[in-house]
Amino acid sequence: MGLGEWWDEHAVPRLVRLGCGSEHIMDLRRQVVPQARGRVFELGCGGGLNQGLYDPALVSGLAGLDPSGKLLDYARAEAAAKGWQADIRQGFGEEVPFADASFDTVVCTFTLCSVNDPARVLSELRRVLKPGGVFLYAEHGRAPDPEVLRWQERIEPVWKRIMGNCHLTRPVTAAIGEAGFVTSPIARQYMRPGPRWAGWMEWGTAVKAGE
Repeated sequence: MGLGEWWDEHAVPRLVRLGCGSEHIMDLRRQVVPQARGRVFELGCGGGLNQGLYDPALVSGLAGLDPSGKLLDYARAEAAAKGWQADIRQGFGEEVPFADASFDTVVCTFTLCSVNDPARVLSELRRVLKPGGVFLYAEHGRAPDPEVLRWQERIEPVWKRIMGNCHLTRPVTAAIGEAGFVTSPIARQYMRPGPRWAGWMEWGTAVKAGE
């Protein structure tokens, strides 16, 4: 195993779990994840960080997908500890292994930054969501301020290599809207403390356009 493979397999999952489990990030998750209802699909479920935020009285089933075997170990351990009968699989968001209109709620938190094809992933999330279902999202991405964006563009080539393909400059709410959702943002702002180039956050809810 080369250094790059070792880093991606062992170091990146620990860095992701640490960074995405910080108290400030968890505060954002708490504003979104508890809204989940019915049968829930979570993209980027590895790490299991959202599992404690679901209301078991409102969630009838949980399925998840993540490409990282190490992060899935964490997720499955969390599910077992909570007694969830969760269908947690290894895979990529570009090909979600569930049928059309399978879920009442789709959850995606701090995941779109690292997928290979965001438009295809969002299309898949729309596909598996039932008519009238809700898409819950919380992501970091492209800053609206030109000076901050310039720093993001400078840092991103190195950042994505050491942080598991995490991009700094991807749009969030706009991309979700372009994928056929009607968005209802809760907030868009810089997270503090932290560097502004890594701290632009957008979170909210969305439904399928025309449904």
